[in-house]
Amino acid sequence: MSEIRIEFNPEITSIPADEWNALMADKSGKSAGVNPFTRHEYLAALESSACVCTKTGWTPMHLIAYQGDRRVAVMPLYAKTHSYGEYIFDWAWAEAYERNQIDYYPKLVSAVPFTPVTGSRVGMCEELKEGEAAQVWSAITSSLLELMQLGGYSSWHVLFLPPDECEQFSNRGSLDRLGTQFHWQNHGYNSFDDFLARMNSRKRKDIRKERSRVAQLGLNIRFIDASEVTETQWQAFSHCYQMTYAKRSGHHGYLNLAFFKALAVSMPEQIKLLLVETKDEEGQTAKIIASALYFCSDTHLYGRYWGALEAVEDLHFEACYYQGIEYCIQHGLQTFDAGAQGEHKVSRGFEPIDIHSNHEIAHPGFRDAIEHFTHQEKAQVTCYIKEMTKGLPFKSGD
Repeated sequence: MSEIRIEFNPEITSIPADEWNALMADKSGKSAGVNPFTRHEYLAALESSACVCTKTGWTPMHLIAYQGDRRVAVMPLYAKTHSYGEYIFDWAWAEAYERNQIDYYPKLVSAVPFTPVTGSRVGMCEELKEGEAAQVWSAITSSLLELMQLGGYSSWHVLFLPPDECEQFSNRGSLDRLGTQFHWQNHGYNSFDDFLARMNSRKRKDIRKERSRVAQLGLNIRFIDASEVTETQWQAFSHCYQMTYAKRSGHHGYLNLAFFKALAVSMPEQIKLLLVETKDEEGQTAKIIASALYFCSDTHLYGRYWGALEAVEDLHFEACYYQGIEYCIQHGLQTFDAGAQGEHKVSRGFEPIDIHSNHEIAHPGFRDAIEHFTHQEKAQVTCYIKEMTKGLPFKSGD
């Protein structure tokens, strides 16, 4: 077998988009239809819009594995000077380092910035034989360890991994960590009423009341293909996003209008904009009061970047949950990922799922302590998932 060589690249645009997407493709080879967030176009938009750069604390250094002159694997990778925008929380680890006057930052993170979505973090050539693939995995792990030591990084973290990739890293000695999110699953529903019919009567009635209260307002709620969104609509969406972020977090959000518009140009087939509009006395559109951006794959719908300019009771549930569920049923999509966290999703039919990440810590003492923590946390999360599953609103026996 040829030796595997690892390089680190500061700009994703220096890697051909077709090569990156081919390596990130699933076995069907449909890279554009799998996970929109690991596409070259998505990551490149983050960099070209300056949402991801050294100034924002995300310095790109993407990992490329070569066999001879051929790229055989890629991995998004960033040097981080903080822990914002990751959604696998390690703030307590950083605080423990600080109390002991040890630097936790910079650290290395393989993730999609600001995007808590599970997906492949290592895109690998399918033509590799089993032994060659194992060699690549070992080379990636070894190179991350070497970079961590030589570059003065406290740790490396690979976030929101599919289970098989988590196992690859765990088998090579890294610490695995378990978390959870709540996703809606399409169990062969033919309509929204078909979905509600599976619920117990009280929960079914609650959801119908929520939707009725919004419907009585006479709002126009609709999806638009990204290729059809006007400049005014993009600006309105960005304004909704920024204002809601400012109210919640005190800043205008991690992403900017240039990023959203770049996606609309480079990957419009996977983007839908949901608009909530008021109507005037003649029934014509008056103004946009809320919006959300949705991403699609062959099997999944992803709801992202909700924002509202007016407080309307139950509108968030309608625009961010129920509209997405209806879209999945109508288009035959299997899973609806409406964002991170949110126990309130359980009563609306979103099921708890496992979330995986892997971590390696340079400091021996802290590594032992964090390993002990991850074991305890895993037991707690497992119990939590069981309890949340018991709280699902479906009829007994379903």
